[in-house]
Amino acid sequence: MTTAVGGITPRLRQARSSLLFSYVAQGTVFALLVTRIPGIQTQYKISDGMLPIFLAAVPILAGAGSIAMEHVVKRTSPRAVLRVVQPLVCLTLLGVGLGDQLWEAAIALAAFGLTVGGLDASQAMSAVALQHRYGRSIMQTFYAAFSLGGILGASLAWTQVHFKLSLLSMFGTVGVVVAASVLVAGRWYAGPEELGRAVEEAAEAANRSIPWKPLLPLCLAMCVAYIGDATVSNWAAKYLQEGLHSSEQMTTVPYNAYMVVMLVGRLLGDSRVQNWGSVRTVRLGAAVCAAGFLLVAVSPGSWIAVAAFAVVGLGISVIVPQVFAAGGRLFPKDSDAAVARLNIFNYVGFLVGAPLVGGLAGAMGYRVAMLVPMVLILSVFAVSKAFGPGTVKEPVADTVAV
Repeated sequence: MTTAVGGITPRLRQARSSLLFSYVAQGTVFALLVTRIPGIQTQYKISDGMLPIFLAAVPILAGAGSIAMEHVVKRTSPRAVLRVVQPLVCLTLLGVGLGDQLWEAAIALAAFGLTVGGLDASQAMSAVALQHRYGRSIMQTFYAAFSLGGILGASLAWTQVHFKLSLLSMFGTVGVVVAASVLVAGRWYAGPEELGRAVEEAAEAANRSIPWKPLLPLCLAMCVAYIGDATVSNWAAKYLQEGLHSSEQMTTVPYNAYMVVMLVGRLLGDSRVQNWGSVRTVRLGAAVCAAGFLLVAVSPGSWIAVAAFAVVGLGISVIVPQVFAAGGRLFPKDSDAAVARLNIFNYVGFLVGAPLVGGLAGAMGYRVAMLVPMVLILSVFAVSKAFGPGTVKEPVADTVAV
């Protein structure tokens, strides 16, 4: 095998491309599912009171699936798990479109939650190992690939509503086609031959003990950012449908706009950080996100609400990558351990955001509920100094394992 410049072989580039496709596929399936929550609710006759419970159960099961897959990976490899789990996630989409009874919805969404948690874990392990092998940051490209998939999935949801297709026809077609595609792409995922000891080295780094205290401000920022993200993905469609009385077709648009702007923000984020610095970039991101949620809450019509959700995406797009970057700066020798801890609060944000906003929407209306993530995201200002440069001198005490 011919080695490329910097030790990056053509085979490694091929592995990175196949993993990028995996992220696009994941974003497509996830976006198609969340943008059709109103349609799923109608098909299964899920009450407004039950819906937050269903939405909260998915991240709980995803967390359980993620933890379980970490143990499976130790016995196999991230590549082996990813090859099996991602096609299963796609097929659960088919299961969601297939039934019409409440218990069928519970089984299908539970299967989705468990498998998507395993997918998230195996993808993240593969991405971290590839980054370790590359010797430079490439994680941002995987985030961008997920955003691209989100745009595609939301567009497919619009197509389903516009042409009055059944959930089964759209979910089934996408599920089967994407499952077949990732099975083919899985042939080129990176394995031990390409990665060497990168997986083991990344795992060893992630298992080192580092102090929690310096990371807590970043954990807070990660949590509130994902509360905002969970609000858009779980409730934007419902807000347009019930709060603004939009057409069913229109309910698929806000998440699409959110992901388009998110993609642009992630692609341009590095240049903004270089010009403004991390602290200022994160503060501006939080201010923009809060302004977006305020505009959502007072929107007089559907298109202004869509634009407002896009503004939210612009703000969130810079916060999450900077959380990981700041964690890496705090612990340059143990950046994988810092990233592993910070990533936990992705699930915490989703777990808190889905039932919190949904419960408040049921009690006080969607406009009031949309003000909650606005207030929470402003807490980033209080911890923004944690995004500045600096390395922590790791004390002997106050340490726990990841």
